[in-house]
Amino acid sequence: MSYERPKSTRSSVRPHSLAWLLVVVIVAVGAYTGYTSWRILRAPLPVAGLTFTVTRGETVDSLARRLHTLGVLHHAWDLILLARLQGRARHIQAGEYRIPAGLSVAGLLSMLVRGQVLLHDFVIVPGTTFAEIVSRLSRNPVFRPTLKGLSDQAIMDRLGHPGQYPEGLFAPDTYAFARGTPDIAVLRRAYVKMQRRLNKEWRGRAENLPLKTPYQALILASIIEKETAIPAERKKISGVFIRRLKYGMRLDADPTVIYGLGQLYHGVITRADLRRDTAYNTYLHYGLPPTPICMPSLASIYAALHPGGGKSLYFVAKGDGTHVFSDTLAEQKAMIRKYLLNKGNKLHDEYPKLH
Repeated sequence: MSYERPKSTRSSVRPHSLAWLLVVVIVAVGAYTGYTSWRILRAPLPVAGLTFTVTRGETVDSLARRLHTLGVLHHAWDLILLARLQGRARHIQAGEYRIPAGLSVAGLLSMLVRGQVLLHDFVIVPGTTFAEIVSRLSRNPVFRPTLKGLSDQAIMDRLGHPGQYPEGLFAPDTYAFARGTPDIAVLRRAYVKMQRRLNKEWRGRAENLPLKTPYQALILASIIEKETAIPAERKKISGVFIRRLKYGMRLDADPTVIYGLGQLYHGVITRADLRRDTAYNTYLHYGLPPTPICMPSLASIYAALHPGGGKSLYFVAKGDGTHVFSDTLAEQKAMIRKYLLNKGNKLHDEYPKLH
C-alpha cells in the first residue's frame, strides 16, 4: 500500500516577493513624506495677495480650516501638523495679515507666530496743518479713534505736552501702522521725529542767524514751506526773510495772513484781509508770527537754518510756480507789474504785493 504525503498549507508567496512589497511600501511612504515635507516647507501657497484676520483666541485648527476654505491651503492639516510638531500651535498672534507671493506653509506659520501683521501707511504731507491731519485720522478706518471731540490742547495733554500749540510739531513722513492702532499713536511718533529733526538741524545751523530758538526756526521753516514748492528756491526765500528780520523789516508773507484768517479766507487776499489785525498778519506786525503755520519738511527746516546769500529783499510769484527775486523796492514794483498786474491777476488787482 502506497502512502501520499499531504500538501503543505504554507503560502506559496516567496520570501523575495515579500521583500519587494516591503520596499515598495517604504518607497511609497518615503515619497509621500518627501512630497508632504516639500509642500509644507517649500512649495508656494496657491493664493497670494489675500488679506485675512486672525481673531484673538482663535485656534490653529480653526484658522487652518478657514484658510483651506479660502483656498490658501491645499490641506488644512499641513498647518495644523507643522504647528504641533514645532510646538507653536498656541503661539499664533491675532491681527491682519496679507499673504505675499512665494510664501510656504512654514513661512505662513512663522509669520503668524512672529505677528508680522499687515501695515498700513499714513502720510503726513509737508505743508499740511494740524487740523488737516486730525481730520484725516478721524476718517481713516485703519485706526482706532481716540481723538474725536478733543480740542487741540486736550490732544497735546494726552501726548504729554500740555500747553504746547500743535501746529508745526509733527514731522511730515510716511508712517506704517497695524489696523486697530489708536490714532494718537501717529501723532506721538510724528512729534518725536520732528523734535529729533529740529534739534539735529539746530545744532548744525549757520552762524549769525536772527533766530534765538529751534522753535523760531520751525516757524520760519513753515513759512518757507508755504511760500514755495521748488527745492532750489527754499534757500533763496529763506535768505530774503532772514535779511528782513535782521534789518527790522516786516516779513509781508501772504501764507501767514491766510493762516490767521482761518475760515475767513476764501481763496483771494483782499485789502481788508491785509488790514485785519491777527497775530499772524506779517504785513502789520514785525518779526515772526507766534507759531508755525503748517508742518514743514526737513528741507525747509534746513533752508531756514542755512539761508542763501545775496541782497534780495523781495520776491514775487511769476505764475508758473517759481518766483523772481529783487534787491530793491523799485525792482519789486517793476516785477509786480510784469508778472501780475499786467496779466490781470485778480489777487494783485486788489493790492500791490510788496514783500
